[in-house]
Amino acid sequence: MGRDARIDVRLQPRGGRDGILGWRGDRLLVRVAAPPVDGRANMALCRLLARELGVSRGAVRLALGLTSRDKTVEVAGLGEAELLARLPPRDG
Repeated sequence: MGRDARIDVRLQPRGGRDGILGWRGDRLLVRVAAPPVDGRANMALCRLLARELGVSRGAVRLALGLTSRDKTVEVAGLGEAELLARLPPRDG
């Protein structure tokens, strides 16, 4: 698909409430309550991003970083500009 956007994410598992914390450089900081066990934190990340971006859960998938805190997430059906417009603005 030509309209799949990617975004780099820094994930904080076991972080209390699920939420988007903002930006650190070019990475979106996201925390989830789920632990990094059996892919639960990754699933929570994809659910959270789908909800925040207004897309289906199936449209969000991990492209890179399955076992790392630094991940690349791919969102089907959104261009990069549209994806960034649906997220909190970057500082500066």
